[in-house]
Amino acid sequence: MNWHKINIQQLFKLLGTSKDGLKGSVAEDRMLQFGANDLAEAKKNSWPLMLVSQFADTMNLILLVAAVVSATIGDMANTLAILAIVFTNALMGFFQEFRTEKALKALKLMSKTQARVIREGKNLWLPATSLVPGDVVMLEAGNAVPADMRLIETIHLKIDESALTGESEALDKVSHLLEVDELAVSDKKNIAFKGTFVAYGRGTGVVIATGMQTELGRIAMLLRDDQPLTPLQIRMAHFGKILSLLILLLCILFFVAGWLRGEDLFQLLLVSISLAVAAIPEALPAVITIALALAAKRMVRFNALIRKLPAVETLGAVTYICTDKTGTLTLNKMRVEKVFAAGEMYSREMLADLRAQEFSKLLFQSFALNNDVAEAGNGVIKGDNTEIALMEVAKEYGVNILNWPRIAELAFDSERKLMTTFHKHNNQVISFTKGAPEILLPLCENVDLSTLEKKVNDLGTAGYRVLGFACRYWDKLPEHPQSKSHECHMRFLGLVGLMDPPREGVAQAIAECKSAGITPVMITGDHLLTAKSIARRIGILTDENDMVFTGHQLELTDEESFLSLVERIKVYARVSPEQKLQIVKMLQKKGHYVAMTGDGVNDAPSLKRANIGVSMGITGTDVAKEAADMILLDDNFSTIIKAVKEGRRIYDNILKFIKYLMTTNSSEIMVLLMGPVIGLPIALLPIHILWINLVSDGLPAISLSYEKAEKNIMERPPRPPQENVFGMGRGLHMVWVGVLMAGVVLITQAWAINNGLHWQTIVFNVLSLSQMGHLIAIRSERQSIFTLGFLSNRRLAAAVLLVLILQFAITYAPFLQRIFKTESLDRNELLLVTAASSVVFIFVEIEKVFLRKKY
Repeated sequence: MNWHKINIQQLFKLLGTSKDGLKGSVAEDRMLQFGANDLAEAKKNSWPLMLVSQFADTMNLILLVAAVVSATIGDMANTLAILAIVFTNALMGFFQEFRTEKALKALKLMSKTQARVIREGKNLWLPATSLVPGDVVMLEAGNAVPADMRLIETIHLKIDESALTGESEALDKVSHLLEVDELAVSDKKNIAFKGTFVAYGRGTGVVIATGMQTELGRIAMLLRDDQPLTPLQIRMAHFGKILSLLILLLCILFFVAGWLRGEDLFQLLLVSISLAVAAIPEALPAVITIALALAAKRMVRFNALIRKLPAVETLGAVTYICTDKTGTLTLNKMRVEKVFAAGEMYSREMLADLRAQEFSKLLFQSFALNNDVAEAGNGVIKGDNTEIALMEVAKEYGVNILNWPRIAELAFDSERKLMTTFHKHNNQVISFTKGAPEILLPLCENVDLSTLEKKVNDLGTAGYRVLGFACRYWDKLPEHPQSKSHECHMRFLGLVGLMDPPREGVAQAIAECKSAGITPVMITGDHLLTAKSIARRIGILTDENDMVFTGHQLELTDEESFLSLVERIKVYARVSPEQKLQIVKMLQKKGHYVAMTGDGVNDAPSLKRANIGVSMGITGTDVAKEAADMILLDDNFSTIIKAVKEGRRIYDNILKFIKYLMTTNSSEIMVLLMGPVIGLPIALLPIHILWINLVSDGLPAISLSYEKAEKNIMERPPRPPQENVFGMGRGLHMVWVGVLMAGVVLITQAWAINNGLHWQTIVFNVLSLSQMGHLIAIRSERQSIFTLGFLSNRRLAAAVLLVLILQFAITYAPFLQRIFKTESLDRNELLLVTAASSVVFIFVEIEKVFLRKKY
């Protein structure tokens, strides 16, 4: 129902109430009918079902099958290791699911307030949860609005709706009906919404909606929307499916080949199953989890707090950043930006010059005197955002108010749009008036109205909020000051343009976004002119093809048309929470990975739906923080760019893990498979394979997560959303390097056997050290290790050195020789191992030469 169009008498009749409020019995009946004024929680899955659902991931299922197979063939050590990895990952996901429900709990906390209610003519303090439609509620400065209410009385009432609508200023509220049919939330000036705060004045309203029927309740419903999978989850699921098919095909081929050769079927089955277990990179999920955790820890250093680990990598895949304006791109604090006085326009930086002029003394005095702000003991100024901005300018330029006592006032009225204060100074009385220029200017004497109106229009078009200032001297204080008699025949002092200005560094961050192939889009509940002005100043609107849309235009646009335009629209103004959600969904439908930033309750649904939600840590509401994947501890938009760089770096390193682990595993399988095919004995013992998997795959792979960002990482476009881990030549690399490594090992094995050398120990060392050579070479996709420097990743260098020392100990320490069935190598054998294990490193470095020429 359009409550804003109903007059007060109709309102009372429809809701069966009056100025004296409801009867207690009626309120009780309505409580049974409508329920408590609280936000309902979504139905939750039982914890056993939540835990079981964590194992639905493809890689987890493959690993569980591998664990069962390992147990079947008696390899309990491998079984326990795999199960430990799977259950650790599942438990992390299980606990994460609990945390996602906190957004609704934070919304519920906003309802836990007391309200001053009139029932049967008596003033009562009641829990806000007990309110029902028809209750009459009294509001005053500092109160949280406990329910959606149609206002029936307002006395200088201003309500801060920034958390709900994104408006940067407290809004003036009225009690009369509004004639327009459809209005945005922020334009319904005669309605107060649950979850907002009274900034100034007082008022009375009748409850029209409670609980989930309120505007806040609608947002709570939107929070139940499912969150999309991260790029890493999608790619790893695809990787798991391909890997499982390859392993299945490999085992079938091996089994059929053995059966055709007439080998024992039971032994053949056991060997085939063993190969399947060896082919699975069981260390990969653990290595990825550790890498993401380390990256999240690093990101705290530059004020980005990661709430959900996959968000680290998702940042690197972002193609669009949809950012709220108020409190995100801007300071969420009004500031005097322009002053027009004595025929000249002065910018913020020129105010010192203006203050030095004698004619400006009274203008600056009016900034300090014509307001109702109050200074707290710690020097903080409290009050209306606009008046705080004026007082800050006055204080900055040393305005003295001690000798200007206020002796009377005409308080601000939203209909006459003026405020006048009377002051005694030097045995004179002076009045200062501020207000809307279109009202104030005609009341001034000796002014050029056409020139001043043009200045007002220019400032308004540029997105500034414009106020006019005037004064008048009196022989004595007028008796019973009245607007019509005493707000006239004034001397014009000047115009002031105020704006919620951009944060420092935001323009540079937007430029970096664009150079990284990321499109920034502003989505705000604020006015269109203000949004356009800020967007131009920070570089979001730069091209003539860039479009600006309002929420009303969005309502009139069908889904198909909007889908065709969504990539051209760079600014959205006066949009609702549902429309923010729609924008995110449309961009995702176009194949984009979307980051959404915000700080208000109205941002929470889109923060949750976006591929990555980014909340402000200082100004952000609890609701926004709980819905987000990442929190900016410094509320600085530029921190997102640092986080994107870290996300790209960690994804690059994850791809290096996969290249390293898959190449390692494939080379082991080919050595085991091809040796017998070409007439060689089985190259490795089970203890050797276990050692390579546990030591070579573990610490060295984790050390790759410390690899620095590739050169020009922020000058390349985001990775295509459809790209899988085998794309961009990585699959080919895994194949040819795996074949090369296996070929080197088998050739070395044949050479050693023919020359009567300690062939099995040689093969064991060549395979282990070849993997270390490959690890060093793939630290960068294109840069040579000689350019990077061997010690530029000290952790990786230490991991390789540790493996070399352990390998040396296994080869030469007598007690380890008995465990690992190794033999000491002489000088020539050691030279053979060194030469053979260097081949892979050399060939991968040669590959990078060709890649550098190609790209």
